[in-house]
Amino acid sequence: MKLLIAIVNNDDSAVVSSSLTKEGFTVTKLSTTGGFLMVGNTTFLIGAEEESVSKAKAIIKEHSQKRTKTTTSTSGFGTGLREDDFAKEIAIGGAIVFTLDVEDVDKY
Repeated sequence: MKLLIAIVNNDDSAVVSSSLTKEGFTVTKLSTTGGFLMVGNTTFLIGAEEESVSKAKAIIKEHSQKRTKTTTSTSGFGTGLREDDFAKEIAIGGAIVFTLDVEDVDKY
């Protein structure tokens, strides 16, 4: 058995969740916040048999889109401007999936 930990942008979480459950996966959703942009994510905990892992990953990949976002300036009044104070285009979205071996599962 495997445990997939998938971190998905909030904009994609509903379709990822419904697609996974439609295909028979049991999904636990956690609300999380990314450390870099401080924006909302959804972290999915998915238990899957080894032969189903690639199917779950394909579903997550299909429904997790990358986007670009313009960051806002971080300069303050009276502090002067630095080169990194100006707005920039950065890539957000997509998904990060960790796959872990599960030694034991107990359901009570």
